[in-house]
Amino acid sequence: MRSILFRMPKFAHTYKLAFYVIAMLISPSILFINSLHAQVEICENGIDDDGDGLIDMNDPECACEVIEIISLIPNPSFEEQSCCPDNRSQLYCATSWIQASEPTTDFIHTCDWLGWDDFPPPQPFPDGEGIMGFRDGRVRGNNNEAEPYWKEYAGACLLSPLLTDTTYRFQFDVGFVSSQKSPPINITFFGTESCDFLPFGSGNEAFGCPSNSPEWIKLGEVFVSGTNGNKWVNTSLEITPDRDIAAIAIGPACNPVSSPISIYYFFDNLLLADFNSFDLQISEIEHPCSNDFVLKIPSNPDFEYQWFKDGVALLGETSAEMSKIYGEGNYSVRIKDGVSCRVSSGFNYEIPEFNTSPLVTICNEDAYPFGDLLLTEPGTYLDTFKNVNNCDSIVALELKVLGAIYDTVAYDILNGESIRIDDFEFSSEGEYPLTLISEQGCDSLVLLKLSLFDIYFPNIFSPNQDGQNDTFFPLSSNENILAIELSIYDRWGNLLHLGSQWDGRSNGASLNPGVFIYKANIQMKYDIAKTFYGSITLVK
Repeated sequence: MRSILFRMPKFAHTYKLAFYVIAMLISPSILFINSLHAQVEICENGIDDDGDGLIDMNDPECACEVIEIISLIPNPSFEEQSCCPDNRSQLYCATSWIQASEPTTDFIHTCDWLGWDDFPPPQPFPDGEGIMGFRDGRVRGNNNEAEPYWKEYAGACLLSPLLTDTTYRFQFDVGFVSSQKSPPINITFFGTESCDFLPFGSGNEAFGCPSNSPEWIKLGEVFVSGTNGNKWVNTSLEITPDRDIAAIAIGPACNPVSSPISIYYFFDNLLLADFNSFDLQISEIEHPCSNDFVLKIPSNPDFEYQWFKDGVALLGETSAEMSKIYGEGNYSVRIKDGVSCRVSSGFNYEIPEFNTSPLVTICNEDAYPFGDLLLTEPGTYLDTFKNVNNCDSIVALELKVLGAIYDTVAYDILNGESIRIDDFEFSSEGEYPLTLISEQGCDSLVLLKLSLFDIYFPNIFSPNQDGQNDTFFPLSSNENILAIELSIYDRWGNLLHLGSQWDGRSNGASLNPGVFIYKANIQMKYDIAKTFYGSITLVK
C-alpha cells in the first residue's frame, strides 16, 4: 500500500505574494513580523527558508508521494511471533508462517534461542531480531548416515494472490554458516493455487521438494554463494506465473544432496511485490562498518535524484548512488521525472556493535595477551576491538587457568551404557577425580560426577479417552531424551504408525485390542542414539 502526501497547490504561493503586497499597504510593522513566513521553502538546500522551523522534506510544502514496498508474504522478516522459540522445529512461533514440509525448519529469535551450536547464524540479522533456518540434506545417527532427500521448507499464504502473466520480484537475504556447512545453493521458490495444499508430503520425511506434488509448481530459482561463510547475501529473482498463486514455499532445490555433514542456511527479509515497486528501494554497498559503505537505488537516466538525511537535503548528493555516508540517521531519496515527485521509504542506518563472550583456557604459569595486557589470573576482562568488518566488537573475555582447581563435569547416561574420557571408561554412578592432559598440553584437574537414568517402556496401555494411560511412549526425564521416532507394527510386520507417541490408531481409525510390536529410535544427550524393540498390549 502506498501512503500519499499532497503538495501545496501552486497558487498557494500566489496567496503569499498577495498577502505581502497588502501588508505593505496596511502596515510596515505587519510586513516586518511576517516577512520570514512569507518566504517559500526550497526543498533541497538544507535551510529553513520560510522560518517555520521545518527544513526541506520535513516541511509539508515539500511533500511527495512516499513509495514503500509492502511484501505479499506476511511477516516477511519473522518479527511477529506468538511465542518465543526455545529450541529447534518451532516455526509455528512465527506468525503466519507454516511448516510446509515434514522435515522441520527452525525459527530463530534473539528473545531466547539463537540456533544450533553447530550452525551459528551470522550477525547482525539483516532486518530485525528473527530469522528462519533450514537444512538441505542431513546425516543421522552415530554412523552419520546420509539422508539426501531430507529437505526443509517454510510456507505461507500470500496477502493477495500472484496474478497470471504479471511480473514480480522476490528479494531476500540468505545466511551462510561456513563454506563447508553452507556450500553454494540454488534457492528455489515454489507456488500453489490454494492454501489448502499447505503443508505437503505429510508423514513422509523423504518426500523432497514441493513440486513432487501435482498441486505445486516451481516458480523460479537463484544460485547463491556465501564464499567463506559467516555472512548474509542479498539476492533476488523475477517470476511471471502462468496461473494465479495463493501460497508459496521456499527452500532448497529438488536434487538430492549427499554430504558427510548436515547442510544448513538461513532466510530473512523476504520481499515479494510487483516488479515496478522496487524502483525506489534503497540498498547497501559494502558492510555498514566499512569506510566505503554507501547507499544506492536502481539508476534511471530519466530521473533527477536528491538524497536526504533525517529529511534534510545532503548538498551535492544528486545521483542514484551516494558519494559517502553522513553518519547514523534515517536516509531517503527523492526522484523527479518531469511529471511526478516520489520519495523512498526511509533507510535507518546504525553502525552495528557486536558483543562476544569468549571462554579461553590457559595452563598454570602461562599468560594470555588481551589488548595491551598479558593475563595470568582467572577472571572476566572487558575491552573493545575492531573486527574484520571494522565494527566495534566489545569482548567480555572469561579466562580460566588450568591446574589450580578442579573443574567439575556432570554427565548422566543411560543405565547399562558407559562413557569414555581419554583412556578411562565409566559406567557406575559416582564421583571420579581425574588428571587429564588438556588441549593446551597442561594438566587439567577434573571431577567427574556421573549419574545414570533409565528409559521405561510400558507394556500395556488403554486408549479409551478417559484421560489415563491413553498414549504409549517411552518415559524418562525430558532433558535426557531429545527426539523419539516410534514405529508400531502388527504381528505380520505391517507398519501401522510412525511418530513420537501412539494413541492406538492407524490412519485415523481405532485398532482392536491386541499385542503390537514397537521400534523406538531415541536420540539422547551427548550425541548418543539407541534403538529399542519390544511389544505393547492395547486394551480397552
